[in-house]
Amino acid sequence: MAAPLGRLLRHLCFPPWRLRRVLPRPSLEAITHAIRASEQRHGGEIHCAVEAALDWRRLLRGVSPRERALEVFSALRVWDTEANNGVLIYLLLADRDVEIVADRGIHRRVPQEEWERICRTMEAAFREGRFEAGLLAGIEAVSEHLIRHFGGQDIQGNELPDQPTIVRP
Repeated sequence: MAAPLGRLLRHLCFPPWRLRRVLPRPSLEAITHAIRASEQRHGGEIHCAVEAALDWRRLLRGVSPRERALEVFSALRVWDTEANNGVLIYLLLADRDVEIVADRGIHRRVPQEEWERICRTMEAAFREGRFEAGLLAGIEAVSEHLIRHFGGQDIQGNELPDQPTIVRP
């Protein structure tokens, strides 16, 4: 399934350097700090990955943001935490789409509709150009679920990096 022309143009016209305008270094540092602070309150792991745009091969194959988020979840090994409670927040800037992929330890406790509700709240902030605020709100919402289900557990140390991953095509 080929990508619609509008999506193809949006991705091809979204060079990687634009990512730094949308999420400058201070924003990335704020996100890192929020994840670090969150993980001190529960035994779960949160990781954030941001991709400017999909490469033309993925676009021509019609890869959806959800499919790409699953690829990134696997590539970054978010699934490889001891308690299977890693959560990936994936932002595809060209589509202004966010996806949350949760490992089986937390996914079975939080319905998919709740993850989608968090995504839609974040996307509303993105439409207003508030990318840092949207990501911080998403981190806090994910944290609330991890606290509810994995709070009070022995914190195993930091299994995933706190700083966001900038995904390169």
